[in-house]
Amino acid sequence: MPPPPGGPVSSSAADAPTTEPAPPAHGGGDGAAKAPPAARTAPPAPGAGPGTRTALRICPLCEATCGLTLSIEGTRVTGVRGDRDDVFSEGFICPKGASFGELDADPDRLRTPLVREDGELREASWQEAFDLIAARVRPLVEEHGPDAVGLVLGNPNVHTMAGGLYPPVLLGAVRTRNLFTASTLDQMPKHVSSGLLYGSAVAIPVPDLDRTDHLLLIGANPLESNGSLCTAPDFPGRLKALRRRGGTLTVVDPRRTRTARLADRHVAIRPGTDALLLAALAHVLFAEGLTAPGRLTELAEGIDDVEAALAGFTPEAVAAACDLDPDDIRTMARELAAAPTAAVYGRIGSCTVEHGTLASWLIDVLNVLTGNLDRPGGVLFPLSATDRAPRPAAPGKGFALGRWSSRVSGRPEAKGELPMAVLAEEIETPGEGRIRALVSIAANPVLSAPDGDRLDRALDGLEFMVSVDPYLNETSRHADVVLPPPPPAQSAHFDFAFNALAVRNQVRFTPAAVPLEEGLMDECEILARLVLALSGMHGADPSAVDDMVIGAALAKAVADPHSAVHGQDPAKLAADLTGGSGAERRLDMMLRLGPYALTLEDLVKSPHGIDLGPLRPRLPEILRTRSGRVELLPGPVADDLPRLREALGARPAALVLVGRRHLRSNNSWLHNVPALNGGSNRCTLQVHPDDAARLRLGDGDTARVTGDGGSVEVPVEITDEVRRGVVSLPHGWGHDRSGVRLSVASARPGVNVNQLLDGSRTDPMSGTAVLNGFPVEVAPV
Repeated sequence: MPPPPGGPVSSSAADAPTTEPAPPAHGGGDGAAKAPPAARTAPPAPGAGPGTRTALRICPLCEATCGLTLSIEGTRVTGVRGDRDDVFSEGFICPKGASFGELDADPDRLRTPLVREDGELREASWQEAFDLIAARVRPLVEEHGPDAVGLVLGNPNVHTMAGGLYPPVLLGAVRTRNLFTASTLDQMPKHVSSGLLYGSAVAIPVPDLDRTDHLLLIGANPLESNGSLCTAPDFPGRLKALRRRGGTLTVVDPRRTRTARLADRHVAIRPGTDALLLAALAHVLFAEGLTAPGRLTELAEGIDDVEAALAGFTPEAVAAACDLDPDDIRTMARELAAAPTAAVYGRIGSCTVEHGTLASWLIDVLNVLTGNLDRPGGVLFPLSATDRAPRPAAPGKGFALGRWSSRVSGRPEAKGELPMAVLAEEIETPGEGRIRALVSIAANPVLSAPDGDRLDRALDGLEFMVSVDPYLNETSRHADVVLPPPPPAQSAHFDFAFNALAVRNQVRFTPAAVPLEEGLMDECEILARLVLALSGMHGADPSAVDDMVIGAALAKAVADPHSAVHGQDPAKLAADLTGGSGAERRLDMMLRLGPYALTLEDLVKSPHGIDLGPLRPRLPEILRTRSGRVELLPGPVADDLPRLREALGARPAALVLVGRRHLRSNNSWLHNVPALNGGSNRCTLQVHPDDAARLRLGDGDTARVTGDGGSVEVPVEITDEVRRGVVSLPHGWGHDRSGVRLSVASARPGVNVNQLLDGSRTDPMSGTAVLNGFPVEVAPV
């Protein structure tokens, strides 16, 4: 999975256009220039002083990737506004982006490595830090094997160039199976369902927001989150444009969120029952003859099997569990089928539940049954500039689940990862394969994973821990070595992950806006040196890592008969690459080998980005299944459907808890920015008035919330924005542990909602922790 200043937003974009401008012409560079790109400049911001310059920067603080114009005095960012000429965001900015300068200059950011000596962390040189890592981790690997090392990756990795390029190399160097990422806390169900349907876990279709006639949102609140697994600057403006052109917005959510208030129809479903509702919608399409897959009839297999598998999920059968009227369910299905084009899109609320993978699968089933998969106005697969160039469609290797399992509780892997919920037991439990050393990169699982108290204790039992993090937070405080990356203005930026999820094909690159501060190390170099230290090559030049990756990639490309460089000399191709760092040379290579044959120089010459046009159909070219078709009822899904049938007769809990998103927040990592830590961004327990009366709670009272993993005490906020039987507590809070250097966050710590969980509740196919719709007890303190 992903801070605003106080006061009004600096600028906003016009609504997304409904017509499609032609993409600008672009050509390949001659590869001669080797100098590092200069920072992109823009017209001075209003009111800028004579000593102020401006630079462009893509915002790294959420998935929307908006273009920013920074005002800079010396090396300090003094102002931020939206880049009105950005080809994608067109000037839109939210409070998080507007607070970029405050985050960049946060005095609590670490600016030198820390190493542990006699139980205390002290400042150290970079050389000392990497020497210690090499001296401590390699012997553990040689004695106990590669699985003695665990690797934890947090959400901020996908917001940096370094996080997009180096963790796969690090994983390959260590060869551990103990990989844990934030994906099993938010989005793994979508990866698993995509892998089973299309043969690739990264083939994720996104809604064609700017052309659809009907949008059905399940468990998503993009007016607060700015979107997730759907990169769309000004998501709010795009939804308003949908309504203005006569389209329909339906929102399924147990809370009346800002997004729900904008909708034509708000369906206040009982949390955790999304898969049942989706199954009933599909049942209605079959029962009433409303299916119209069109060209997908030839591209998909198993449509009849899906009809048989969902035979028992009638609107009447699911109504009690979902707490919805059967007639309303039928109306939703009919509206979906009747729309000229439609898109079904689900996110966190539909993923982090007990049937998250089934819900993710059913969303794509509905898009297939209505003919809206891979169709303009429906859902489409983006084609990013660093994606593999298209090639003839052919059967692939397919997608496998459970190739290995966790050592202690036997949880199966998914997409090469183990569930974050089992990290603590893999550290605590003695025996062969125990995690003895941990490398944590931009991760804070003490707050983001279930039962942080247990993990807190487990981390103290490690033999060695490395944390790459700009802060001493609830997790990094346990590290033996902390390696701090520089502030974002001092780093180049390119969005590898989010361009592959964007609602329009485009590409943008940002060189560092200000020079690297003396004494700091670029994050790409930090991770390259970490690769060397952990692989037994400590002391080698970090450029060796990039040279190795480039050499291997080009050797593969020239041997591929479908590649544009087939048969060419890889050494000459490598010599032609431009960029001022190994990471930029790797980016240049990926652009040249990509579907648009761009170069890094092309991007530097286009300071506001290059528009590559609207999304287009990509089936069957994108498929990697063994059959070469969309496999609509994969075996693991069919095997899990009986569990969903059992939910039809389950007795609902009296009170369940859901999370919530704030516009001024992004998980746990923006609470130290003063402008973002206040206003509506509060850690309160939202309770419906009827439930509050029954529980004898008043507004502002303190309530004790108890779940499987423990209790928290939190202020009460009485509101009818949550439905009866549901309470809501935001994620990412709980900054009250000793040894943390987060002065702003610690002053308003809030409570850790994930402490209510013990990690036993997961979606079995994906291993994703159930963070929404779990039972709790609430009582006044």
